[in-house]
Amino acid sequence: MLIRLLPVTLLSVLLLAGWEGYCRLAEVSPLILPPPSGVLRALALNRAEIGGHALATLAVAGLGFALSVLFAFVTSLALHFLPCAERGLMPLFVASQTVPLVALAPLMILWFGFGLLPKVLLVILVTFFPMLLSLLAGYRQAPRAFTELLRSMGAGPWQVFRRATLPSARAGFLAGLRISATYAIVATIFAEYAGARRGLGIYILSAKNNFRADLVLAAVVVSAGLTLALLGLLRLLDRLTAKGPEARGDA
Repeated sequence: MLIRLLPVTLLSVLLLAGWEGYCRLAEVSPLILPPPSGVLRALALNRAEIGGHALATLAVAGLGFALSVLFAFVTSLALHFLPCAERGLMPLFVASQTVPLVALAPLMILWFGFGLLPKVLLVILVTFFPMLLSLLAGYRQAPRAFTELLRSMGAGPWQVFRRATLPSARAGFLAGLRISATYAIVATIFAEYAGARRGLGIYILSAKNNFRADLVLAAVVVSAGLTLALLGLLRLLDRLTAKGPEARGDA
C-alpha cells in the first residue's frame, strides 16, 4: 500500500514545493496566488467555519448520491426488462448529460428555490448516468451458457436476472459508482454557488467577492478531500463485497 502511494506522494511534494518556491521567489501577491503555506494557514485559522460549510455540502452530496444510486438501479431494471423503453428513453438520458452545469444550476435554483431539493436534483442528474450505463453494460456480460442453463431448468426471467445477470454487473457497477462519486461533490458546489445559504459553494463565492484567494483555495482543498474520502469508501466497499480468497488476499 505504501509503495503504491509513494509516486503520487513524491509528485505532490514536488508540485507543492515548486508552487511555494515560485510564489516566494517571484514575490507574487497573495491576493493573486497565495503559496501552499498561506492556504494551509487560512484553512487552519478558519477550520471551524469551513468545516461547517463542508458538512452542509457533504450532507447534500451524500443524499443526492444515495438517491442517484437507487434511481439508476431502478431505471436499469426497467430498461433491461423492457428493451423498447431503452430505445425510447436512452436518447433523453443522453441529452440530459449535454446541458452544462453552469447553465443548469441557476435554472434549478430558479425553478425550485434555495432549499435542499434543487441541489439534490442536480446531484442526481449529474451522477446517475454513468451508473446507469455501467449497469446496462454489466447486464449484457452475463454468461450466455449459464443463463441458458437456468432457463432450461425452468428459471423465470427474474430468477435468471438475480442469479446470473445481476452478479455479472458488479464490477461495472462499482466502476460507475467511482466515476459518479467524482461528480457528486462538484455538482453540489455548483448548485450552492448558484444559490444557497450554507455549503462550500456559497463559501467560495463569498471568499472570491472578498478577494481572499487563500480561502477559495482552502475550500477547494476541502472539497477535493471530500471527494477522495468518498472514493476511498467506495474502494473499501469493493474490497468488502469481493468474493473468493484471491479478492480477500488483494485487500
